[in-house]
Amino acid sequence: MTGKRLPMARDSVGLSAIERRQQNRKRLPSWFRTNLPTGKTQIAFNEVRKNVLEHELNTVCQEARCPNIHDCWGKGTATFMVAGEQCTRACRFCAVGTVKNPPPLDQEEPENLAEAVDLMGVNYAVITCVNRDELSDAGASHYRACLEAVHRRNPNVGLEFLCSDLNGDKEALAHLLNDLELLVFAHNVECVPRLDSKVRDHRASFAQSIEILKEAKRLRPDILTKSSIMVGVGETDAEITETMQLLRDAGVDLLTIGQYLAPSPKHLPIDRFPEPEMFSQWDQEARLMGFKAVACGPLVRSSYRGGLLYEEARNGGESVTYGDCETL
Repeated sequence: MTGKRLPMARDSVGLSAIERRQQNRKRLPSWFRTNLPTGKTQIAFNEVRKNVLEHELNTVCQEARCPNIHDCWGKGTATFMVAGEQCTRACRFCAVGTVKNPPPLDQEEPENLAEAVDLMGVNYAVITCVNRDELSDAGASHYRACLEAVHRRNPNVGLEFLCSDLNGDKEALAHLLNDLELLVFAHNVECVPRLDSKVRDHRASFAQSIEILKEAKRLRPDILTKSSIMVGVGETDAEITETMQLLRDAGVDLLTIGQYLAPSPKHLPIDRFPEPEMFSQWDQEARLMGFKAVACGPLVRSSYRGGLLYEEARNGGESVTYGDCETL
């Protein structure tokens, strides 16, 4: 008897590395959920969204499909990325594209950014950037020009800058920060020191990041410094606590801790999902260490509720609480 051969099921032996990662990808736990804004927050979100659509503006919030977009826009905070869409580094957790020689910097970007912030109608803007290792000052002059342009056009908008490590160049950092109108200087260490080589590009290191944060505080003690840690990339609970203390010892004022989520099967796989109770514990530990404001929860990102985090640090109290972060 003859007939068509039935296709054989493929087993894991015949799969590519990416296919195996996709097959073994961890499911999101039940506590990953988002709530839509209500009341005044919804009105504020709708107004910002209307401005974005009407003027065809681009933000990191949209492009990264951030789960907190309703929450942050509803509270007047938005995040913008400058210096291009491609990075000179290849960190294993990051969705931004990598290229050795990116296109030249857009000289019109500072004024275009200032216009976008103005048209969007936010009261707090987080400006972030890609790494530009090929530039002599790692992009510091361009970053400064962008921040100055936003302040000139929008003097009442609070500014936070999430900076690269500038190749560890302290002179470039001094040029960036000297007399700059800025509320928060942020630089993310991303992971615990032991995992640098696994998670980050070989040109990045915890030691270099700490030096940039220390120097920023030395140069501008009037500016709050901030950093962020991802969990779920292979660290232990004890290492998170140790890393928090290293950041506090470096004078870092603001801290965010959130769950790593792999952008694609090609990226670093997720190691674990700490439960909400663990985030609550880290939150309290950070406050006891002396951080002036903390945002700690599964869906927290480094710019999460940036304006509120700043206000908490300046005014005291816990305006950005763990409970809020748990049910974004």
